Amino acid sequence: MKRERFKPPEPDDPFCCCDCEELDDVCERLLCMEWEKPSPLSRFLPDHVDLSVLPPMVLLPVLLRVAALHCMLGVVVLTALPVLVLWYYYITHRKKRRTLFFLTLALFSLAYMYFLFITEILPRGNVGNRQVVTVTTGLIMTLVSLARTKRGPGFVRADPTCPVSYTGPAYCNGVSQSESPGGKKWCPVCRLVRPERAGHCRICGECVLRMDHHCVWINCCIGQANHKHFLLTLLLFLMTSLYGISMVLRSVCPRQSVFIAPLYCPGVYNQYSTALCFTCVWYSCIVTGALWYLLVLQLVNVSCNVTEREVHIALRNRTARSRFCGVVVETGIYTRGFVHNWIEFLTMNTHHGASHTHTHTV
Repeated sequence: MKRERFKPPEPDDPFCCCDCEELDDVCERLLCMEWEKPSPLSRFLPDHVDLSVLPPMVLLPVLLRVAALHCMLGVVVLTALPVLVLWYYYITHRKKRRTLFFLTLALFSLAYMYFLFITEILPRGNVGNRQVVTVTTGLIMTLVSLARTKRGPGFVRADPTCPVSYTGPAYCNGVSQSESPGGKKWCPVCRLVRPERAGHCRICGECVLRMDHHCVWINCCIGQANHKHFLLTLLLFLMTSLYGISMVLRSVCPRQSVFIAPLYCPGVYNQYSTALCFTCVWYSCIVTGALWYLLVLQLVNVSCNVTEREVHIALRNRTARSRFCGVVVETGIYTRGFVHNWIEFLTMNTHHGASHTHTHTV
């Protein structure tokens, strides 16, 4: 069984020693004599090829071009597309499996929007060279920041110089050995004692330093080493997206304000080219709105010095205080004030997190 498909138990749940869903699936296949069969396409593809990269590259341009045929088709497609994406996210999140579907959808959306900008908007003459350079620079900076984020969240590694001894209280890298197997910080999958605020990712199969969450859109965990680059990627993408949307609306709906044009743009469906650009604007607005909400949550969490993983645990245990419809969640454990929280976040991968790179194992 591959490592990424293995679903380990949740380390924070002391009452469960196995993955019940995985165990039920295996027992059902054994009783029914049903074994997993390879896909018919696997014989024509090289090894380690994820077929989930194909649907976004095929369906996205097809659906957007169909949506540009009529206003009602646009409403139906742009309503069904987020629903399908959320449904697939629910399926993959429930099975705790890695997939390249969302990363491919994000990258291909960027590439396809930029392609339409160059082929449909630029020939109209309403966009100058300065605007093209600005959009191109923003896109490149977003991809560079994404590449930095993909380098890794910072995994907890075993330190061979710190063996575990249960004969008496001892400490290794700031972690008490008394909180070993049976304690909250002991990871039964990685067989090591996690540093403070570290967590085990059931999708990646490893313990992550100061784990925030597993982002399916980049197919990577967000932790101590890449959290700052993750926020920078979000900010760069949103700024570039808003700038590109404004330029497209000025070109497609020159008589309307940028804020009114998405809701009222008469004659936009008279030509298929303008209708396609207008449909892509609405698609970009949906994606941009969702990412703005994610960025706001991340900024609030950093200001309160809490991670998304700690928020879920505190809400589950009813030890957190939630305000503003769950946007602000305070645990009161690590917060030291707004300014000090941001200073700790911006410097956590230098001197704050240097001593927690390794831990001890059994």
